[in-house]
Amino acid sequence: MPGPSKPINVLVADDEQPAVEELAFLLGRDARVGEIHRAGSGGAAVRLLEEKDVDAVFLDIHMPALSGLDIARALSRHRQPPAVVFVTADEEHALAAFELAALDYLLKPVRPERLAESVRRICDAVAPEVDAETVTVVQGATTKLIRRDSISYVQAQGDYARLHTAEGSYLVRVPLADLESQWSDAGFVRIHRSYLVARPRIRQIRITAGRASVQLDGVELPVSRRHLPGVRAALGTGRSRQTP
Repeated sequence: MPGPSKPINVLVADDEQPAVEELAFLLGRDARVGEIHRAGSGGAAVRLLEEKDVDAVFLDIHMPALSGLDIARALSRHRQPPAVVFVTADEEHALAAFELAALDYLLKPVRPERLAESVRRICDAVAPEVDAETVTVVQGATTKLIRRDSISYVQAQGDYARLHTAEGSYLVRVPLADLESQWSDAGFVRIHRSYLVARPRIRQIRITAGRASVQLDGVELPVSRRHLPGVRAALGTGRSRQTP
C-alpha cells in the first residue's frame, strides 16, 4: 500500500512531561510526521482531539482521571477515529489495548527503530487504496468502492486527486504523480500536469490553432506540449486530427 500523500499529524498524551517531550522529539526526527500536538493529561488530550485533525494518537495508559484506555474506548465510537498507539512501561494491558483495535503497543523506553515501525504502520493505515483494482473513497460517514476501470480521467487538486467516472467524481488523498506511477501498467496516460487519462477512454487527439487536446466521451481535456509525444506514442498518431 502506498504511503500518505503528506506527513501525518499526531497527538502525544502522557502525564509525565519528560516522556511527552522525548516521544515528540523522536517523532519530530521522522520526515513522515508533520504536526505533533502534546497533552499532559487525558482531559487535555480529549480537548485537543476535539480541536485538531490528527491521524494518530500516542497514548500513555496510566494517566490519572482519564486513562489512555478510556480515551481509546471513546475514540472507538467515532466514525473515523485516528489510529491509536499505546505507550506504556509494562505489558499487562496489551490484551485490552488490542481488543480496542490499537494499531500498536510500544514499551517504554521507546526505541527509535521500534517507533519508526509504528509510524510506518500509521502511514499504511491512513493511505488510500489506490494501487488495487478497487479504490476506497471515504465520503463523510460512507465508504465507496470505485472500480479503477470505471474511471475516465483523474484531475489534480493540490495534494489530492479527483477521480472522474460516469456516475460522479470522488476525491482521494493522493497526488497525481503517485497515481501516474502506480497506474501506468493499467493503461493510464499523463496528458497534462493536471490530468491523467484512461487510454481506452480517449476517442481522438485534436490539434486546434497549435493547441492539443484529447476527446473523451462528453469531455475534452488539454494536452500539454511536454506530454503530447507520449500521448501520441501511447495511442498512435493515426488517431489525431488537425483542425484549423
